[in-house]
Amino acid sequence: MNKNQKAKSLEKAYEKHSWGFIGIAVIMVLIFNVYPIINSLVLSTMSGKGVVMHFNGLGNIRRLFDDTVFQTALKNTFTFFIIQVPIMIFLALIIAAFLNESTLKFRSWFRTAIFLPCVTSLVAYSVLFKSMFSFDGIINTTLLNLHIIQQPIPWLLDPFWAKVTIILAITWRWTGYNMIFYLAALQNIDSSIYEAARIDGASKSKQFMKITIPMLKPVILFTTIMSTIGTLQLFDEVVNLTGGGPSDSTLTLSQYIYNLSFKFTPNFGYAATISYVIVFIVAILAWLQFKVGGERNA
Repeated sequence: MNKNQKAKSLEKAYEKHSWGFIGIAVIMVLIFNVYPIINSLVLSTMSGKGVVMHFNGLGNIRRLFDDTVFQTALKNTFTFFIIQVPIMIFLALIIAAFLNESTLKFRSWFRTAIFLPCVTSLVAYSVLFKSMFSFDGIINTTLLNLHIIQQPIPWLLDPFWAKVTIILAITWRWTGYNMIFYLAALQNIDSSIYEAARIDGASKSKQFMKITIPMLKPVILFTTIMSTIGTLQLFDEVVNLTGGGPSDSTLTLSQYIYNLSFKFTPNFGYAATISYVIVFIVAILAWLQFKVGGERNA
């Protein structure tokens, strides 16, 4: 056997073994990703209580337009998205810009402190926030002692303040996560660009608006899309802080899906339909963000 034949036989052997390794991964993806997606799509056309299901066609979609609880959950989810995501992205940008300053002392400590909430247990920090924002919690006690308020704020009992509490909790936990992306991107920007801007007389605010934000455009687009997906799937904070109350004022789509599947009499078909509403909304918003963001590689 000559060298070419040996090389070809060896190449075929490598190819055969590589397909063996890839095949395992492909099978796992098909079982745990593709099959659930197809099954949930089929399930969205079914109706029935518990395991007794029957084909319903577009009945679940028509039900959405008459379901006031679904409409409330949709409105609440969009409220969190419209208010919380811009605040979080803006705060992350500002904090990253400050922490990128070479003259700032204890930068490593500040970076760790701001990122630390991201690795905190969802349940643990939700319980902590629930305790802090209770009627006689530390937040009301501090505000009363400082004479900022005259009577305790019903953070978890009033529809408006319950939304505020959830927005504060999400912002506290995820701002540091986005900050890390911006901080990493800022450190890849050539310092000579800022030096040239300083020589030309550009202020810090103008450098931030004219250099930092345009240079971070791809990262801002990425974090905005990821934050959009996360907020539209908001579940843990709402369940642990308010349980969707008071009077469904903080109920989100994800929690409503959970309630339909496990809390009330199971209606898996209708729950699957609402889950595809989230998929549709995420796809539309991601497409709009790519268009508005003007990402060159999109």
